[in-house]
Amino acid sequence: MNKKRSLVVIGLTVIILLISVIAFILIKKSHKSVINTEKLAQADIFVEKIEGLNPDFIRGVDISSVIALEESGVKFYNEKGKEEDIFKTLYHAGVNYVRIRIWNDPYDSDGNGYGGGNNDLDKAIEIGKRATKNKMKVLVDYHYSDFWADPSKQMVPKAWKDIDIDAKADALYEYTRSSLEELLDQGVDVGMVQIGNETTGIFCGENNWNNISKLFKEGSRAIREISEEKKKDILIALHFTNPERAENYQRYGMILENYEVDYDVFASSYYSFWHGTLENLTNVLINISKEFDKKVMVAETSYAYTYENGDYNGNILSEESVFTKDYPITVQGQASSLRDVMEAVANVGVAGLGVFYWEPAWLPVPGATWEDQACLWEKYGSGWASSYATEYDPEDAGVHYGGSAWDNQALFDFEGHPLPSLNVFKYVYSGAVAEVKVDALDDIVIRVRKGDDCVLPDTVVALFNDKTSKDIEVQWSSKELALADKDNLGEYMVTGNAVYNEEKMEAKAKIIVMEQNYVENYSFEDNDLSMWTITNINNSTTELGIQDKIADAKTGTKSIHFYSTGNVDFKVEQEITNLKPGQYNFAIFLQGGDASNPEMSIYAIADGKTYTMETSVDGWVNWKNPRIENIRVDSGTVIVGASIKCNPKGWGTLDDFILSPVE
Repeated sequence: MNKKRSLVVIGLTVIILLISVIAFILIKKSHKSVINTEKLAQADIFVEKIEGLNPDFIRGVDISSVIALEESGVKFYNEKGKEEDIFKTLYHAGVNYVRIRIWNDPYDSDGNGYGGGNNDLDKAIEIGKRATKNKMKVLVDYHYSDFWADPSKQMVPKAWKDIDIDAKADALYEYTRSSLEELLDQGVDVGMVQIGNETTGIFCGENNWNNISKLFKEGSRAIREISEEKKKDILIALHFTNPERAENYQRYGMILENYEVDYDVFASSYYSFWHGTLENLTNVLINISKEFDKKVMVAETSYAYTYENGDYNGNILSEESVFTKDYPITVQGQASSLRDVMEAVANVGVAGLGVFYWEPAWLPVPGATWEDQACLWEKYGSGWASSYATEYDPEDAGVHYGGSAWDNQALFDFEGHPLPSLNVFKYVYSGAVAEVKVDALDDIVIRVRKGDDCVLPDTVVALFNDKTSKDIEVQWSSKELALADKDNLGEYMVTGNAVYNEEKMEAKAKIIVMEQNYVENYSFEDNDLSMWTITNINNSTTELGIQDKIADAKTGTKSIHFYSTGNVDFKVEQEITNLKPGQYNFAIFLQGGDASNPEMSIYAIADGKTYTMETSVDGWVNWKNPRIENIRVDSGTVIVGASIKCNPKGWGTLDDFILSPVE
């Protein structure tokens, strides 16, 4: 009897061991990491390995529009061309986190969605479940609005519109607590919650820090309580933008500390075409992490891989909007941009949590005509805004509603196939190499004075996918060059043929015919600024200097930037000599905003007489072009300049100072 019992015990033990081994193998197989840190990947793109990258570094995406896109008929495929759940494709590309925006009530009174994915709580739960099923954690991005919240607009939800700050704080607390609890109860693996989206000095309809901080604190309190009750460690993030304005980030950190706002992560947007250099991004995040003892991350980034437009809605990045750029507008350029942003955050150290790529799957919806696509945008909310959003956002969505302005920045092609750049999320651990080839030809910009001959170069720079470059010969179209009228102001595009290793490529040159201009370094592109006198009166303007940021420049990439926590008060001028006696016109370009009580003007001083023209700013890239005509110069010398004054928090840029002769 004892022998039989022993045999049974042994048998059961063996079975249990076998089951355990099999289970271990299956679990290990199911959790097999897609990350390979040892073997250099053979791929279609070059990716330089980021040395010492934390295996838990956040490699995230925001695909909040995905359900609306799928409902509209958009399909996604894997690398083998087989239709596949996009969440599975993302996981196998190395993505480990999904960011999901939530709007309180993105519907009109008849239940029609505002668009942009119609991202309410139900959508967030559905997306969150699919992300969790595919082993990805979730960042919940509460906008606390019924539609888009960003630096230019932070509209209060309809239900909270007519209540005071105390009632609004209570409502925000209850909404955060109940919705987060529901997400967790539905099995969504929430790892982080974001209180507000790009809350740069305004949040949920409030524009003073006393009220903003009160709302932040109530959101934070709700998250901490749910985290404790559910025994789940959830990070709390606050999200800001414009890291190129380092002083602002420092100020936000101090305000949050002074108001004792409870949070873990200081998150920043970073788009290279808007937000300055990567070196600055790293330095700003290092300073925040050290001074305020916070973790930091990039909550949004992206880059275009093509200038093509996939639907009947214009793109944010187009050949017209961006000609000078940090990376080629190619798949390789997109991959390099994403990789470098990840490295910039990793260079912060252990406090650098990671990076989220914004809307890498916001593809064109099917449709041969604008009417076909518009029907889907309206029905499912798969465009950036529907006409139904007019009631809530009449000035923006009500005028510009339509499709995706982001499809050329996706990590999938227009048909839903993953681009090689999607694999950057895993290649940053191993590196990747490809066949060396020309990736793009560097664009050429020629500026000539009206009436002057334009000579295009005989060579163009070929940019290779391994980051090397080489000059190659180019033959420009004589027909197109002849159409560039040197006697008329304007911009002209000339194409050319270049050949490398028997591969034919199209080169492009933009010719800008400008007024004759006697202002030296008129657009501040040259490092030598000795000809300029920039006077910060009483040192009152806290930010004043040359800024290298293409989005804020009229031409080129540089301009004079100003912003101040105190009064703005400065002058910029240049003395010009050896002019022929005669009459001249003087003009500049400027843009900006938040300039209350402005006293802004341009001026010219010649032969003891002062000429002035008042001006102003009324919004980002709403370029004003004040002009003084018929300035009489007999002595050959004139001083031209601009005087800018306004109350605190005014900001803007000045560019393209032009002194031209009157014909």
